[in-house]
Amino acid sequence: MDEKLISRRDLAFQLYEVLKVESLTQRPRYQEHDRGTFEAILDTAQQIAETHFAPFNRKADENEPVFEDGQARTIPETKAAVQAHAAAGFLVAHHDAALGGMQLPAVVVNAAMALFKAANVSFAAYPLLTLAAGNLIHRYGSEEQKKRFLPLLLDGRATGTMCLTEPHAGSSLGDLRTRAEPQPDGTYRLFGNKIFISGGDHDFGGNIIHLVLARISGAPPGVKGISLFIVPKFLVDEAGRMGARNDVVLAGLLHKMGYRGTTSTVLTFGDRDGAVGYLVGEPHQGLKYMFHMMNEARIGVGMGAIALGYTGYLHALDYARNRPQGRPLANKDPASPQVPIIEHPDVRRMLLAQKSYVEGCLALGLYAARLVDDIRTGNEAERARAQELLDLLTPVVKAGSSQFCLKANELAIQVFGGAGYTRDYPVEQFYRDNRLNPIHEGTDGIQSLDLLGRKLWQNGSAGLKALLREVETTLQEAAGENELAELVEALRGARDTLAALIMRLGSLMSGAQAEQVLANSFPFLEVFSRFVLAWQWLRQALVAVSGLRRADLSEDEANFYRGKLHAARYFLRWELPQIEPLCRLLERCDPTFLSMKDEWF
Repeated sequence: MDEKLISRRDLAFQLYEVLKVESLTQRPRYQEHDRGTFEAILDTAQQIAETHFAPFNRKADENEPVFEDGQARTIPETKAAVQAHAAAGFLVAHHDAALGGMQLPAVVVNAAMALFKAANVSFAAYPLLTLAAGNLIHRYGSEEQKKRFLPLLLDGRATGTMCLTEPHAGSSLGDLRTRAEPQPDGTYRLFGNKIFISGGDHDFGGNIIHLVLARISGAPPGVKGISLFIVPKFLVDEAGRMGARNDVVLAGLLHKMGYRGTTSTVLTFGDRDGAVGYLVGEPHQGLKYMFHMMNEARIGVGMGAIALGYTGYLHALDYARNRPQGRPLANKDPASPQVPIIEHPDVRRMLLAQKSYVEGCLALGLYAARLVDDIRTGNEAERARAQELLDLLTPVVKAGSSQFCLKANELAIQVFGGAGYTRDYPVEQFYRDNRLNPIHEGTDGIQSLDLLGRKLWQNGSAGLKALLREVETTLQEAAGENELAELVEALRGARDTLAALIMRLGSLMSGAQAEQVLANSFPFLEVFSRFVLAWQWLRQALVAVSGLRRADLSEDEANFYRGKLHAARYFLRWELPQIEPLCRLLERCDPTFLSMKDEWF
């Protein structure tokens, strides 16, 4: 089977063999489903991805949106893709049946979305943001707001955005200046500028529902004075009918190195009388509400990075199997036929590294989505455990996946050789698209500060304790498998090294050296990400060993499981040990980054 998006066999392995997703159908919310319905959803996603998303991926990259007559103009194929995606019900799939949803597990929806992202990641940004906007309004909006705006987002009559960044503030949200003036009718009028707003304008038709952070006049300074507002591009009446244009103006488009099919906009609110906005929840609680959308978008960005890394790997694998070049080193006969480049050990090295990165990150991304299902439908203890784990792992899903899968795309280019950096092959576009993900939705530096400065210690380190319990369970399950003894020893040693490091950093965080500790947050994120991915690989290896014992195993299936085992060996032999020198530097709070002075550059 010629697969170029994401391996369906690997998706099935992750969903049904590792994550045991079929067990979710025993819960009331998902009891109408079975593996057959899950596979039908993935079949539909793959068909739409291959038919409506993938064919214009290159065209959208070569024909960016243009700013014309005050509006963003996109290529015609985008509208057809929007309609196909919405008509298939993917915007509402995870919602209640009462809202027209299918009550699908989050893990299945995320698996389906991965196929869309692998096919055309820049277009997939529109439904990703629309899904997140709908989820936020569903959770925090008033009943009137949900009635007015939610149906538009769920059936595709509107897309959603998140409007945070301002030109003068960047990621420093506490410095935003967009202001909201209360009106006698209970609405607000917004005045300000937002920048880098993905999907902030387009010509698909329908409405755009902006979720905007702003300050109500007289609000406290900093992040404690931020509120959240629904600001539609077109005003919407109580029945959901679209009316007059709101005072939201597209001021221009930004042109990025990747994601070129996504409009990246500069928006002005309040050029005239002010943009009509509706306060979500309580005043000054906007950042808390927006973090619901931001965290969802961060996992979405991580899954986008994984999808790009994965499709790049599959393209490189196909090329390596079909590109003849050179001969084995031991063959000295120049008249003998050339061999496919996959026969060369260095090419296999690069392919194996890619496989370990993308399949390890896919396992982690889907594991995180499975935690969402436990938060929604588990018992009280399961919900608490899943929430702590998800909070802790979100920076790794976003930033760790962005780093490892970007490296996978780099190696894919290298496998193609000189052809890789030409535009005759798609791997150079995959790299450019993926290079944005270490920046999207909070840079990797911000994610590392979130992890080391907050997530690791919150609620008495409940998330870390839960993670270490999960790792210990995996180690105990794998300890009885002789074939996994080396991997168990490697992960156990890394666990002990990491635990000692965290204890050391925890003692310093409460003292005068906290700034020095946080100055090294990015290397800590790298250490933590490698450890988490090594754990995910041991989980996969454990299932693969069991799979190889099946009596009815075909040769293809045996090779699949052998490939899993070998990728696990690679990651724990070659990638995991790289944490050791970093841990030594982190333990002594190396001051190199902090002590460097501006004038020395």
